[in-house]
Amino acid sequence: MTTLDCSAYSARLLTLAAGLPRVPREDLYGFLDAAATAARALPAPLAKALDDFNARGNDDGYLLLRRLPVEEDDALPRTPDSTPAPVERPLLNQEAMLAIVGRRLGLHTGYRELRAGSVYHDVYPSPGAHYLSSETSETLLEFHTEMAYHVRQPNYVMLACSRADHERRAATLVSSVRKALPLLPDGVRAHLFERPLPCCVDVAFRGGVDDPGAIADVTALYGDVQDPFLGYDRELLAPRNAADVEAVAVLSKALDEVREAVYLVPGDVLIVDNFRTTHARTPFAPRWDGKDRWLHRVYIRTDRNGQLSGGERAGDVVGFVPRH
Repeated sequence: MTTLDCSAYSARLLTLAAGLPRVPREDLYGFLDAAATAARALPAPLAKALDDFNARGNDDGYLLLRRLPVEEDDALPRTPDSTPAPVERPLLNQEAMLAIVGRRLGLHTGYRELRAGSVYHDVYPSPGAHYLSSETSETLLEFHTEMAYHVRQPNYVMLACSRADHERRAATLVSSVRKALPLLPDGVRAHLFERPLPCCVDVAFRGGVDDPGAIADVTALYGDVQDPFLGYDRELLAPRNAADVEAVAVLSKALDEVREAVYLVPGDVLIVDNFRTTHARTPFAPRWDGKDRWLHRVYIRTDRNGQLSGGERAGDVVGFVPRH
């Protein structure tokens, strides 16, 4: 299952959300602890869908929850134009959904160098945003596995929609390694498997240096040879020799061929399996009228893939450690 209509659970989810602290950023640890309690009381079909996805994933590489509780548009604040969100901002329904659903999956994690270490990110268009930033809008945000270059790479990227773009043209593109793998010649699979490749890092993790070069190593295919994980970033991977360049190009073509477009609308929560996919976002045209596209993003780590060492809490903020 890839898409779950949650409209039948709306009343129950609103009741669970009402039990959470009203100002989450005042005590984020306490807020996410309360969300963990709520997560244990999720409606059984929704809980099962999350648990199954957490245990095995799926061929598409994402789980889309539709028709979750969301405010009427006029009841929402203006789409933000700065980050991080004010500490005093009251809880929004989609933030509550990210808390409860996310705690069913694992631990919400912030990254010290990213968005001032905030755990909840507002994703909105921003004039003059860097082309690698989620705040860009009128250019394609290219395929990337989120923080593939980071030792503490999140297991899941969660995106919740409070507002869609006006024309509803913005698509989140997802490509799954499980779908791309059969398109790869055996020689390309063998060449890329467990082979670290030089990789640059996003602006936030460059330590203030404009271009530090490829300071990390990312392995494109690794783990189980029959069901590998994926580490891919179209902008940042920097293979140096001809054989590596060619193999990555073949992988890129396969990922393009299997990509799926998800058009997020208010009430959607998209959960992306960040160890088996790469994702992108198509361009859209903001109007700068306070009603532009507004997503909420959190990163979730679990005890798989070596992401947790023990003693972590939901709401922890971690520092950058490049993969080598």
